[in-house]
Amino acid sequence: MKSPLADRIRPDTLSDVVGQKHILGEGKILYNIIQSGEIPNMIFYGPSGIGKTTVANIAAKNAKKPLYKLNATNASVSDIKAILAEAETMLGADGVILYLDEIQNFNKKQQQSLLECIENGKITLIASTTENPYFYIYNAILSRCTVFEFKPVDAEDIKEALLRAKETLEFSVILEEDAAEHIAGSACGDVRKALNSLEVAVMAAKPDENQNIVITLEIAEAVTMKKAFRHDRDGDSHYDVLSAFQKSVRGSDADAALHYLARLVAAGDLQSICRRILVMAAEDIGLAYPNAIVITKACVDAALQLGLPEARIPLAEAVIMLATAPKSNSAICGIDAALSDIESGKMGDIPSHLKDSHYSGAKKLGHGNDYKYPHAYPNHYVKQQYLPDTIKDRKYYEYGENKLEQQTKAYWDNIKK
Repeated sequence: MKSPLADRIRPDTLSDVVGQKHILGEGKILYNIIQSGEIPNMIFYGPSGIGKTTVANIAAKNAKKPLYKLNATNASVSDIKAILAEAETMLGADGVILYLDEIQNFNKKQQQSLLECIENGKITLIASTTENPYFYIYNAILSRCTVFEFKPVDAEDIKEALLRAKETLEFSVILEEDAAEHIAGSACGDVRKALNSLEVAVMAAKPDENQNIVITLEIAEAVTMKKAFRHDRDGDSHYDVLSAFQKSVRGSDADAALHYLARLVAAGDLQSICRRILVMAAEDIGLAYPNAIVITKACVDAALQLGLPEARIPLAEAVIMLATAPKSNSAICGIDAALSDIESGKMGDIPSHLKDSHYSGAKKLGHGNDYKYPHAYPNHYVKQQYLPDTIKDRKYYEYGENKLEQQTKAYWDNIKK
């Protein structure tokens, strides 16, 4: 029986792995570890179909150690003991690597059975989980492992995998551009799902007069069971939608904000949504409602853990909250004004009384002398100079007109007068 396409074309080098550039890009931490061949105990955390098993295979290959695979949904302690017994033989003279998939399905006792194995170095554990390891894996295991988060793969990277995959098939396949984009976008970051869809599409398509298998948008829609939503993530329309999305939130129009959110959700563009609403919380709501970014971050975390389509619910919650919240851009105006001075060379020397004085000889240099400790004064405030002499009167932060910032202003006006 032929194995699925995703298994047949599984990469055997890091350069062929799509996505995960934040940890597998050249020079990144996991890339360097695997290339060194010295593999520590690790936990791979992230959704299904994004390369965790593939990377474990490559790591074992580079380490030149036997690789044993178990799935925690049906494995037992006896399976671990059997692998440990083999590790004691000549086959495991240099140690073995155990890839334990879905480790969160092991109970505490089963996870504890791994401790002795990984303590003595006979077994190197690479565990994978789709759940947050800090919630589902016991501290004794966590403290002995390095956690790497794998993220959903961008549609453009998935498209690259699809184009590479079709070239490995034993017959000529023409994958039309819009069909490739639809399959990639419908996969929601899951490379395996996209490759499975391509394989089904090849089975469903009939050869043309030249015996080519042509995958059209219509076929792509049929195999993914989802109508294509045309959204060019690299074109002007993508940035137009994101721009309209943020401007609708900034303009406090919740209905328009939900409309543009729906466009992005329909395109499966989870990463752009999450990034943009976090920016909005800080840039447009800011100090008028400081808890906005806390709530938004919680909604983003929930959305990324849920994945689409359920992710639309916490995302909508965040967007409505941001659109209806009071607005302030005082934070971005303040930091941009400060950066403008830095970039133009307006800095000056740090006042001596603010410099580090926690070393022998600091007082001789005048560092820390005459510093006034604010907590030693009424209302934890005392007037002293903090900015360099050359810009000592510079104002970067201007209080916003919203209620909260005006209350803060009134508080400090009363104290500082």
